[in-house]
Amino acid sequence: MRITYVYCLWVILAGFRAQAQVPLPTPVQMQWQRAEYGVLVSYDLHVFDGKPYNQGQNRITPMPDHQIFDPQQLDTDQWIRAIRDGGGKFAILTVTHETGFALYQSEVNPYSLKSVRWRDGKGDVFADFVASCRKYGILPGVYIGIRWNSFLGVYDFKTEGTSEFAKRRQDWYNRYCERMTEELLSKYGPLFFIWFDGGAHGPELGGPDILPIAQRLQPGAIFYHNSQRADIRWGGSESGTVPYPCWSNYPFPYSHSTNQAVVMANDFKLLKTGDPEGKYYMPAMSDAPLRGARGRHEWFWEPQDEGAIQSVDRLTRMYMGSVGHNSTLILGVTPGPDGLFPQADADTLKALRTRLDRMFSRPVAKISGEGPVLEMQIPKGETFDLIDLAESLPEGQRIREFIVEVRDRGSWKTVVQGTSVGYRFLHRLPSPLKGDRLRLRVIGSVGRPVIDRFAAWSSLD
Repeated sequence: MRITYVYCLWVILAGFRAQAQVPLPTPVQMQWQRAEYGVLVSYDLHVFDGKPYNQGQNRITPMPDHQIFDPQQLDTDQWIRAIRDGGGKFAILTVTHETGFALYQSEVNPYSLKSVRWRDGKGDVFADFVASCRKYGILPGVYIGIRWNSFLGVYDFKTEGTSEFAKRRQDWYNRYCERMTEELLSKYGPLFFIWFDGGAHGPELGGPDILPIAQRLQPGAIFYHNSQRADIRWGGSESGTVPYPCWSNYPFPYSHSTNQAVVMANDFKLLKTGDPEGKYYMPAMSDAPLRGARGRHEWFWEPQDEGAIQSVDRLTRMYMGSVGHNSTLILGVTPGPDGLFPQADADTLKALRTRLDRMFSRPVAKISGEGPVLEMQIPKGETFDLIDLAESLPEGQRIREFIVEVRDRGSWKTVVQGTSVGYRFLHRLPSPLKGDRLRLRVIGSVGRPVIDRFAAWSSLD
């Protein structure tokens, strides 16, 4: 009996290295993961043309008339209230997208709100958006789309041709992108998130020198991303989920702007899973449009499309498969031509918040601590159906393998086995369990595991 005990103890201790050798998150990366989920608000000229969104065509075809931008009831307070009531902690606005049209008062970009009749050319949607975010306690972010610009004839960062004329146009466009970035990052106060969709080629790839501007003007913001820096990584799909396990560690200092052959192999497997032995801390993002049901996948408003709104059941599964897999969730929600979130979209966000509040309203048992074994008592007569684990973020992601067990009638039984924990691990049981003790055993770790939360919930759902 003693030999078995000593052997088991040796196995546990052998899983821990004497000194933790794991990458550590920056303060902004910790803020990103703790936010859990937010919303991308997509808005552009083609919302107003009454036609289905066609990404391929929109990237190469200039809009015939930008005066169609006319959201007579635009109310960013309504947007942000819906996000707040839906449980979102941050909101990001597509200030420029594939048309090249800018939703702010730009001195650099003439193809902006200064040039429309709406609000006599004095409207600034981004200013209103940021003010609403601060009013309702939501972290504001900006999405700057420079990879495609149908108005200026830019495709995948590049102007067409190799002539001297084309080279000079490219140089001009690079400076144009830098000056727009300077405007957006200097005039609206501190931002939580700076998003360059598809990345932003750095000067080493013939693109604009964006990173120094962001570092100078918004040192506390998430930078996502270019070939020089990425604070987070895309999770490899637009399903709103990542597979399990999903590690916050990553082998490269950038996400998917470099090492393309490795990153894109096996359907973006590396982006989806990360690498437990990676030397860089780069947590994942899971994104999906709210209007993504019934074969649809709409980031922008389209007519007669309310049937594509995801069900609350599906959104809950997204939350479990993103936040519960150590990733942060972004839902795409779009205002309509009137300038408001459609009521059905706002109601769905609120219903998701209600569902999540119910799921996490009844803790059965909860503790924190350090070391390979944590054990807690289950109150008599209580049952649980949801396991919730969280590592201490400042110490990095240390756990490599664990087992959760319940003791019932004197016998320990495995509830769930896993590998990655990180910011959060959630596991829903097929049916409620009962017992008198619950135990977490970490059987593989880099350094001493530090557990912020080991909890069991009765999810009431």
